[in-house]
Amino acid sequence: MRRDAPPRRTLLLRLLALSALVSLCSIAATAWLTARTTTGAIRQEQHQVLADQVRIYHELLGYAATHPDWTGAEPTVRRLAADTGQRILLATPRFDPVIDSAAATPAAAPSATAARDTAAGRTALPRTPTTTVDPLSVDLAMLPDAPADRIDARALGPFRMTAAERAAMEEAARDRADCLRSALGVEPTVTDDAAGHPVVNVPGGQAASGVRCASPQVLDAPTGTESAALADLTGLVNACLERQRIRPVQLSLSLRWTPSLDREQDQVVSACLANSRRQQLVRYVAPPVLLFVGAPSGTAEPAPVLSAPHRGRVVEVAALVLAVTVAITTAVGLRLSRPLNALTRAARRMADGDLSARVTATGRDEIAGLAAAFNAMAERREQLEELRRAMVGDIAHELRTPLSNIRGWLEAVEDGVVTADGALTSSLLEEALLLQHLIDDLRDLAAADAGELALHREPVDAEDLLAQAATAHGALAQASGVTLVVDTDTATARYELSADPVRLRQMVGNLVANAVRHTPAGGTVTLRTRPEADALLIEVADTGNGIAPADLPLVFERFWRAEKSRNRQSGGSGLGLAIVRKLAELHGGAVHAASTPGTGSVFTVCLPARRPPHRRPSAADGAVETGESPDTPERPVIPGYYSGLGAPV
Repeated sequence: MRRDAPPRRTLLLRLLALSALVSLCSIAATAWLTARTTTGAIRQEQHQVLADQVRIYHELLGYAATHPDWTGAEPTVRRLAADTGQRILLATPRFDPVIDSAAATPAAAPSATAARDTAAGRTALPRTPTTTVDPLSVDLAMLPDAPADRIDARALGPFRMTAAERAAMEEAARDRADCLRSALGVEPTVTDDAAGHPVVNVPGGQAASGVRCASPQVLDAPTGTESAALADLTGLVNACLERQRIRPVQLSLSLRWTPSLDREQDQVVSACLANSRRQQLVRYVAPPVLLFVGAPSGTAEPAPVLSAPHRGRVVEVAALVLAVTVAITTAVGLRLSRPLNALTRAARRMADGDLSARVTATGRDEIAGLAAAFNAMAERREQLEELRRAMVGDIAHELRTPLSNIRGWLEAVEDGVVTADGALTSSLLEEALLLQHLIDDLRDLAAADAGELALHREPVDAEDLLAQAATAHGALAQASGVTLVVDTDTATARYELSADPVRLRQMVGNLVANAVRHTPAGGTVTLRTRPEADALLIEVADTGNGIAPADLPLVFERFWRAEKSRNRQSGGSGLGLAIVRKLAELHGGAVHAASTPGTGSVFTVCLPARRPPHRRPSAADGAVETGESPDTPERPVIPGYYSGLGAPV
């Protein structure tokens, strides 16, 4: 892409695509979850409705099997409707209503067409019957475990015992249960089978053989009523078999026959037995009726999940959500892209050389923070560029002056204008030393920047270090009329300082030389040390003119000087304090300056130091606790000058 080409709105497009994708996924997930939940709920409700229908059918089938008509079935129907919450309607095969659970009074008998409309339309029931209630033809879909002949086992008809017969049968069952309880020590139970016969059950299926109790024939033999009904049923079956040219059979109370026949004839006997039972029972059971089971009046059945109207509604909601999402995303995207585009334009201007490029930072969000960081970076780069240009000019100036002096004197000697005596040689040597100091300082800074300046650490005594620095610069201080004072904290002696002694003297020497140079005659330069946590502070304070607050952040920059004329009489090359900062950083420390214009400045070097383990002083230690011996003389004010450490600042 060309540098001057306008930026494409890729961020906005990506935000739009992402938001649209998220919205579509959210809508799809919500629709799927809703459909799944609703379908599960409807399926569960359908299962419950089916279970209710089976219950209703089973109870009504039992009523029909034990009653000859539906005259007294209304209480049963209303009870089932109340228990299941369903509407129950019984109608004849011609759709004439018999019983309606929703009717306030027994339903009248309308016409067949009106009954069909009532049952299938306005009653909110299904258009087709749920099933047919017929005890002689059980619906296997509703009761899969029904007998093979589909005749309800509760339909006894003429086999139903009289009250006296049943009482005698129950008494015989109780007697037998008491006998088994005494003989076996168990607790038998008496239950009724499908035909209403009392049956004695022994817990755990324990065998009762060998126990002398009432004869089983008393319970197993048919009663008089059952014998008459069985004889009638046997006659009906044999009449059917005679028509099929099969010999007659003898039926038992369990409806088994003798003698045994072949398979094909047994099937014919089974069919004749079923038809004969229906013929015998038809007078004792209620007539078949249509069973309608549905929601109560006024309640509509639930619509299918995600039907056509539902799908249309989902599409409308999805379109609305997408439109709102796109609008919000567009607004947010434009709000995000505008400051980013401004940052891009400003960065390109800076790349093209316009260091004044800035962006407007508003708000407190991340983009505003990015804009503020960009402005700070641009400001710093502009300052560095100005310092670089000034440094190039300063280096040229610092090199040009001694070189011009050397060249001028050498040309004068060559022309015979002056004589190359000792004074001239000393002057030329001094200029060469100035060049050498400048080159050494530049080399040290370059090595420190490249990480190639090696340190040779060893234990250093801070008090001795300050004494050596004061001695080395005593002559310079005396010549300038400045007093050097060494003031050390007694607690300093308890700190172990590991540093390169040569570089450390170079740091302190540069600070002392700078302080002496900027302190007027009659002033004082104080060298002191003091501990602070896990560090040792070396301070060089002067009573000079101080530094302006605007210039204070620049004092450690290379070739920076408060005096812009770069006169050798009022300042050095401007590299001394930059070397101090680099050396302090190499030692793992830092340096900072504080100044009050008209009062003086304080330069502080902070170096990491270790406090040795505390030792309880003994009585023989004398004045060790104070850090001084009683015989230790007070440190003098030291005049003198030592020019072998560092370059002039």
